[in-house]
Amino acid sequence: MIKIPKTMATQHPDNAKAPYWEKDGNGFISSKEETIECVDAFRNLGVEEFMWDWEGKFTDEAIVDRLFHYYFDYFKKHPLGLKKRLTFRIPNIWQEKGYSLIRALMVVLTSEDFARDLKFHFPPLFEVILPMTENAEQLIFIQKSFRELAQLKSKMFSKFRQNTEYVRIIPLFEGVDTQIKAKEILRRYLRLHKKTFGFVPSFLRVFIARSDPAMVSGLVPTVLANKIILSDLRELEKETGIRFFPILGAGSLPFRGGLSPLTIKKFCLEYPGVNTITIQSAFRYDYPLRKVRQAIKYYNKKYFGQSPIISKPERKKIIDIIAIFKKKYQFSFDKIILDLEFLFKSFPPRRERHLHIGLLSYGRKIKKMTLPRAITFTGSFYSLGIPPEFLGIGGFIKLKPKDFALLDKHYKNYINDLIQAGKFLNWKNLKKLSQKNRGWEEIADDLKKVENILKIKFGSWNKKGIRYSKLTSLLLRPKISHKEIQKLISQTGVLRKSLG
Repeated sequence: MIKIPKTMATQHPDNAKAPYWEKDGNGFISSKEETIECVDAFRNLGVEEFMWDWEGKFTDEAIVDRLFHYYFDYFKKHPLGLKKRLTFRIPNIWQEKGYSLIRALMVVLTSEDFARDLKFHFPPLFEVILPMTENAEQLIFIQKSFRELAQLKSKMFSKFRQNTEYVRIIPLFEGVDTQIKAKEILRRYLRLHKKTFGFVPSFLRVFIARSDPAMVSGLVPTVLANKIILSDLRELEKETGIRFFPILGAGSLPFRGGLSPLTIKKFCLEYPGVNTITIQSAFRYDYPLRKVRQAIKYYNKKYFGQSPIISKPERKKIIDIIAIFKKKYQFSFDKIILDLEFLFKSFPPRRERHLHIGLLSYGRKIKKMTLPRAITFTGSFYSLGIPPEFLGIGGFIKLKPKDFALLDKHYKNYINDLIQAGKFLNWKNLKKLSQKNRGWEEIADDLKKVENILKIKFGSWNKKGIRYSKLTSLLLRPKISHKEIQKLISQTGVLRKSLG
């Protein structure tokens, strides 16, 4: 079996600081700079895989040509597709117009031609990620479309070369409900794959989202759904004999996964059985370079065991707990979300993006307001001094002692995650917002009750916490300008070591 990468650098725009390699130092990474970024992640940081994102952003289609042309000697020694991996996240054509899909698949095919001509390992690209996977038919459709495209290209240019007609596919399960039913989707996919291609894949990589489901359902439901799908993949391995290699897409802040160079050991204890982790922009650029390299090296070389299997009675109860927190989260969300619109509109950009796409954006609007991406959402709440981890925190009030025992077992770090988020809580801002919107007052009341239940205190009174509180308070000044908002979001992002 080919080596499965352990660390995957991504283009998630959550960095507060500028990349150390960026000449202008403004933090914005253009599509032209992403080639430099990719090679640096391989060569300087030691990541084993780089996700090249075609979903919702401008993308350099000549990426493989540029890598081989400008870094010929490096990729001669570190073959793409063998020692290093470039993996496309393609558009979901059921949610986004398919303009980029055909281009992405053609790059997979033409890159094989180029690598062969250079006498490099080929194919250099042989795997794609399908975001927002909802059913098995979508996965098969992409693979069949690739086969037909490869056959058409080979027919048209038969005198020149034949292409590989099969591409591996990585389903990305994003919503809490989709993650819970992922086992059934994968079972059907394997049956359809056998029927369509005449064989069953010997292994399958499965991408598990952390950010978008948290934005839709809240912190606790997302972590518990992650644990359910990890358990289900282990059961599916025993049932089918096929190896599954989970990828977990975690960011640095607790709401988006809590994975940073400083928390990597704690993260590994929380998520045993995860094979590949995402090394997002904040992880790479908002921490000391030495710590970043150490963390990546640590994960590349370690084995963290298998995911625990959740029994059927426990699974049922966990789903009940998910429902409690999800209902409370969405109740708070709908009441207060409009108060964040001024921050969403002024959030500092870090990549060249198209119009918003994502789990919430297709059809979900609140009173004509288009909801943002998860990074903008998370960073806006944090910059206001009210971390989104606290939306739905009233779910703890409804738990029984047996529920807490189950939570302790399957979400080991929930108290620590809340404490970490609580360091960025601005009680004054929460009180000020409560005067105009009862939704914030309900969150404040729940926070005080949960402090008593969990026997913890939210807030920070050290020098960093006081400075953070002062900066976040400035965002609620009357008639604050767009530029002032952007500056304050960036300044608070530096203090929390992640834009969002």
